[in-house]
This record gives sequence, structure tokens and C-alpha cells, in this order.
Amino acid sequence: MSIIASRTKLLGTALGLALLLGTSAAQAETPPNVLVVAQSIDDAVSFDPAEGFELTTVQSFNNLYQRLVQSNREDGTKIEPALAASWAAGGDGRSLTFELADAKFSSGNPVRPEDVIFSLTRAVKLNKSPAFILNELGWKADNVDAAITKVDDKHVKLTWPADVGSGFALSLLTAPIASIVDERTVGPQTKDGDFGNAWLKTNSAGSGSYTIATYTPHEALVLQANANSTDKPKLDSVIIRNVPDVGARRLLVEQGDADIARGLSADQIEALKTKSGVKVLSVPSARTDYILLNTKANPTLGNPTFWKAARYLVDYDGIAKNLLRGQSTVHQAFLPVGFPGALTDTPFKLDVEKAKKVLADAGIKTPFKVEFIVFNDQPFLSIAQSLQSTFAQAGITLDIQPGVASDIYARGRSGKFEMTLRYWIPDYFDPHSNASAFAINKDNSTNTAAKYAGWVIPELTDETLSAVKEQDAAKRVAFYQDLQKKIQASSPFIFMLQGNDQVVLGDKVKNYVQGLNADQVYYDRVEK
Repeated sequence: MSIIASRTKLLGTALGLALLLGTSAAQAETPPNVLVVAQSIDDAVSFDPAEGFELTTVQSFNNLYQRLVQSNREDGTKIEPALAASWAAGGDGRSLTFELADAKFSSGNPVRPEDVIFSLTRAVKLNKSPAFILNELGWKADNVDAAITKVDDKHVKLTWPADVGSGFALSLLTAPIASIVDERTVGPQTKDGDFGNAWLKTNSAGSGSYTIATYTPHEALVLQANANSTDKPKLDSVIIRNVPDVGARRLLVEQGDADIARGLSADQIEALKTKSGVKVLSVPSARTDYILLNTKANPTLGNPTFWKAARYLVDYDGIAKNLLRGQSTVHQAFLPVGFPGALTDTPFKLDVEKAKKVLADAGIKTPFKVEFIVFNDQPFLSIAQSLQSTFAQAGITLDIQPGVASDIYARGRSGKFEMTLRYWIPDYFDPHSNASAFAINKDNSTNTAAKYAGWVIPELTDETLSAVKEQDAAKRVAFYQDLQKKIQASSPFIFMLQGNDQVVLGDKVKNYVQGLNADQVYYDRVEK
């Protein structure tokens, strides 16, 4: 079937579905070979794996592309073959040679060493948001060409200048930015030296189970089964509909107009648990929610004593149990449970009197006001209101200023804020993914969460860089545990929660799999 014919067929399916959505609940039923997902896709910027860094695009990449290696679906800390049949570490400790498996892209083109070279070098040279992941290997635009070379028609060799071992390099290569794209398809789409980036924003050229049939911003992403995939999916297509209103998502899945709904509120989840025709899947998430203080905003926010007091002004248990009700658990360290070295102790509880004493002993006078910028969405607004209530008991007024995500991020990066509520999702299954964000900022030269906080930490930075170089697994775990304890005790970060994703599935949906990390959403085994 030609690509034009295929797209026409999928558009017809989407149109038919749209008509279907106007039928009564009793008649509603999605097509048998089509999976319909209701969620927000408004965050999507690019489906190029060298650029896409938003939740919607990250969730799509495991279905569209393969990497040389991948994280195990059940245990992300285990690395297994994907496009690489096998690999061997070099004796120098800074190289890996991969033997490619027999695989084809959706175009029918075979996967070659040239495709690996093209994909990884373009990701570095494009230098989009996720490029820092590959930069951890010391790869830059001026050295990456020499670092990735063809050995023969089945083998490709990777070398790197950074002082990190092959185990860490393999972890980096599981990240979406390391996805392998079809050079013969993407190369001719290059315009003005963009390596096909403009075209890949809305198209795909991978070897995954699906390929992009159509993408209409703010409306729908339609995926079509890849006939050339080695892991052929069970369903013909997946339609991810943009449904910004969470109440509408609930109705769609409840009435059978959608097979899966994401991002529902705790109240909606509770209501659906007793409804026939649907089931609620709870999946542990690596997302950590935290308060970020701008230490440069004023002397009070830069005072470690204030950081200490603030830790006792969070109703951790109340937010987790009463507000989020199963969508998060209390967690007070930067590594999520499921990662090597994660701390599980929770030394801080809501204690207003203790917080007041800490402030008084340090001579910090109350009342005073703190500007608090937050995403204009749930559950962030509800969490912010809880914090507003508890901080007020200590004489601190939190001036909540909601904003769209793009604006909140922009203010955070530019330092134009006092306090904000953020979340962090690891980019790959290694402790360094989080440690590099919260424990590195030697001189404000790298974009880390510590930099956004205005927190210059040369000694912690050196410790973090030593941790990533450590080859002994037990010693490395000890490094990260020590880093977490130091940041837990005193830092402008107040870690509060670890996420628990709740996904609503129609009763007919079988074998849906979602892992700990954000990119671990899989549609290939789903049946209806």
C-alpha cells in the first residue's frame, strides 16, 4: 500500500471516529483494530527524537523508533539489545563496538552503520534541548564525526573523550535522543542544513512498531502499524486525540468513545474505580515533585535557615493522602524509588511551631510575602493552595501566580521568580540523570536546576562528577546516597512527592504496558 493510500485510510478512520463520537453512549464503540487515546497533546513541539522533549512526544518515541539498546520494560535499570544484536566494550574503557541486528525502517530500507552515524551525529550537531544527554560523553559538534565510525557493514564503533565508563554510556544510549533514524529518508529532507529537522517535527522515519500517518497540532496524532517492524503491533493504528478538558476525557473513556484516558483528576479516578466497563491501572512513575527557591531573589530566600524552615511547612502526608489520593506518594530525595541508591526515608513532617522557631532563632522576621509561580493546571494549583495554607500559619504569604507551562518554564530559566513548583522526570535510567540536575552548578555555565535556583556548588559538583566516573557499583550507589542526604538536609530544593500514574482503560484493552520512566509507553502489544 502506498503512503498516500495509507494516510487516506487512516484519515478515513479518524473521520469515522469523529462521527462516532456524536453517537449515544449505548452505541459508542471504537473500531476493533484502532486504539483511541484521550489526553492533552498541546505540549507537543517536535516528533524529531533529536528535539522532542515534551511528555507527548517522549511517550511516542518507543513506538516510532528503536535505539541500539533499550531499557527493559519491567525493570528499566536492565539494558537489553534493540537494533544492536550485541556489543563489546573496548579495553580503553571509553569505547563500544555494536553488531547490528537485521532490521528495517518503515520505508523498507535496512538499518545500516551509516544510519547510526547519521542519527547520533545529527543529534549532537542540531544541539536541541535533549542534546546535553549525549554531551555527557564529551561529544560536541567539532568532535562527534570522529567519535562514531563504521567498522564494516554490520558493525559500528563509538568512542568518547569524557571520563565515563561503558556502563554509563549504555545508559545514555537508551534515551530517546539516541533513536536511530533512516538516513536515506531523512537526508533528502534537509533544508538549510537542518538535517531534516523541520520534516521530522511532524513525520517519522524509524524502525519502531508504528509510524506517523498524520499529525494535526492540537487535534490528533495518528499512528499506523509499521509493516516492516520486527515487532509487529497487534492493532492497525493508534489515534491519540487532544482532549484538554479532563472531564471530557473521563466521559469519552466511560462511554466507550476512547479506549484509554490519561491525566484524570483524583476525584475522577475515584469515581471510575466502581464503574463497569473501565479499569484503573496504577503505574509507579519516576516523576519527582519539588519546590524550587530562587536564592538570588532576595536575602531571605538565599538564607539556608529559610530553606530549613520551609521543609517543615509542607503537609506531605495531607497532600499525598487527602489531595492526590494515590496519584503520588511522599518522597523527599532527588532519586525516585526504582533507581539505584534512592533514599526512602522521610525525615520531614509538617511542624509549623518548629518552622517558626527556626525562623525566629535566625532573626528572620515575619510576616513577609513570597511570589509563587505555578502551572495553571491540576494537580499543581491544588498543591500550591495547600502550601499557601501551611506557609501562612508561619506568617509567610505565598502569592500564587498561575501561568501556562511555557511561561513558567521561561521565567524559571531566566531567574524571574521567587518560588515555584516543579517536577523532574529522568532522561535515562541512571542516577546521574537526576544528580546532574540538582547537584551540579560549578559556575552557572550549565543549565541545571541548581543554576535556576542560583545555587553555586563547586564542591558538590566535583563530588557528582566523581560519582559518574566511579566504576564500582557499590561505591557509586554510596556516592549518590551521600549526595541525596546533603541536598535533602540543606538546599533550595524541597522534595515532596513521587508520582504514581493512573491510566483508565476500557475493559476490552489488553496487554497495555507502561514503565517507570516517561518514555516507557508501549502500544505494540495492546489488543482489544
